Amino acid sequence: MIRLTKYFIKILSIIFIISFNSEAQSIVNSKHNLSVSGPGNIKAVSESEICIFCHIPHNSSPQKPLWNRQDPASNYTIYSSTTTDATIGQPDGSSVLCLSCHDGTIALGNVLSRTSLIQMNGGVTTMPPGNTNLTKDISNDHPISFLYNATLVNVDGQLKNPVSLTGPVKLENQKLQCISCHDPHQDLFGNFLVATNEYSILCQYCHDRTYWTSSSHNLSNSTWNGNGTDPWPHTEFNSVSGNACENCHNPHNAGGKRSLKNYQQEENNCYSCHNGNVAAKNIQTQFTKLYKHNVSGYLESHNPEEPNTVLTKHVECEDCHNPHASNNQSATPPDVKGFLLGVKGVNTNGASVNPAQYEYEVCYRCHADSPDKPGSPTVRQIAQNNVRLEFDLSNPSFHPVEGAGVNPNVPSLISPYTVNSKIYCSDCHASDGTNSPKGPHGSIYPQILKMQYLKADNTTESATAYALCYSCHNRNIIINSTTSFGNNVHRKHIVGEKTPCNVCHDPHGISSSQGNSTNNTHLINFNTSVVSPDGSGRLRFEDLGTFKGRCYLRCHGEVHSPKTY
Repeated sequence: MIRLTKYFIKILSIIFIISFNSEAQSIVNSKHNLSVSGPGNIKAVSESEICIFCHIPHNSSPQKPLWNRQDPASNYTIYSSTTTDATIGQPDGSSVLCLSCHDGTIALGNVLSRTSLIQMNGGVTTMPPGNTNLTKDISNDHPISFLYNATLVNVDGQLKNPVSLTGPVKLENQKLQCISCHDPHQDLFGNFLVATNEYSILCQYCHDRTYWTSSSHNLSNSTWNGNGTDPWPHTEFNSVSGNACENCHNPHNAGGKRSLKNYQQEENNCYSCHNGNVAAKNIQTQFTKLYKHNVSGYLESHNPEEPNTVLTKHVECEDCHNPHASNNQSATPPDVKGFLLGVKGVNTNGASVNPAQYEYEVCYRCHADSPDKPGSPTVRQIAQNNVRLEFDLSNPSFHPVEGAGVNPNVPSLISPYTVNSKIYCSDCHASDGTNSPKGPHGSIYPQILKMQYLKADNTTESATAYALCYSCHNRNIIINSTTSFGNNVHRKHIVGEKTPCNVCHDPHGISSSQGNSTNNTHLINFNTSVVSPDGSGRLRFEDLGTFKGRCYLRCHGEVHSPKTY
């Protein structure tokens, strides 16, 4: 009987081999050949039968096909995420068979047809630690054993119709199982995958991410320059487009369980390429600067399902960037640029929008109605921390972020800017330095400003002191013109009195619910740490028409009651 059994297994092995195009495609030359003839490091000391490690023709387990191993107990820690719409339970079906080796609890040589363990090389018993040992905690592995049907596809919105799964990826009784992605009998594409995952072809049999076809992570041919750490430690592909999904995700033993990211610390998934060794710009260094969006200060605080208005203070790369959508497409203010494509936002009315259409809508998520938003760095006569209200088009004055400004006479504007121009938040708030990456990642200047903007009283005027203002406004006209703001009055204040722009002007704008078109045109909103009421308790500016006005205030010991320009 024993000889008959061995003979049957040998015949079964031959059938497996013949069923493939060549021996190179069979189990014989794969790591699943655990017999003494196997090519891998994990193999038997003397056992010559190949199929016996999984199959037996008689007295097999009730599990098909002719299973020769015990079933592991169903007490796994399963995948869980707010982003999944599938109902995921304990492993079942053929996945249980795979886990009888790959959860690392049952000895590789423990088969039903042997009364003693088949001895393995090097004293190995169970699956050694590593990426193939999934352990009982499979919460950091691609979910399995869930119904993949039309209902799931309709709810999720970014999955392929299961009717289309007629190629190498197949379902088992309408469920996605290990064998949907892996063929245990042949290893044509590495890791026993049923199809190549270069360019994430395998992933895209099921996943249909919105925007993906035009995203940089799908199209970029950038490669690793060899410096630092290998950005793709678990793949063999050498370009961004080649790795595609696996630039950020690892389907097994992922460092970050949520969304199966390579690393738990969210920004590290971005830094692996955006450190100057793959992507052209080194964004990682920007976050070492004093003033920054402090992405390293939070761990798993961002939730893709969180409200558009951020209720708990945090910042992660994904709050501003959708890695499945982001690209290098340019845009005209205030429209979102390609690297902000597909991100949630809050519009000018405070309503949630998805996706954001304008850049400022992305900023408003944290800097508008968020209860834990950053406060103003300047003590103003009119206090307002909600930037959505500061930029509203009904305001008496505002920088033209949502739309063109209200002042028809701004002779200091530098071409191509005109009174009809619109600007981005990131035209002022961005990384400093020549050729720095776009966007407010980090800066040596407070409030993550792109250029220097000194605000301390008694600042000596220079092109560098107010470089931010002078990037749009002609310095010569500001301090020497006799037509703008009276007879060289800007010069008297900025140069003569060493009064910074910030003392009189609020760079965002003044809400119409707090200011008016008489006292708060031209962004006038006094810094009360420098300016105080006059002897009669008056503190205001009055607009008297084009290039005319008067002030009631006390500043630098001088009282204006009023001072007319």
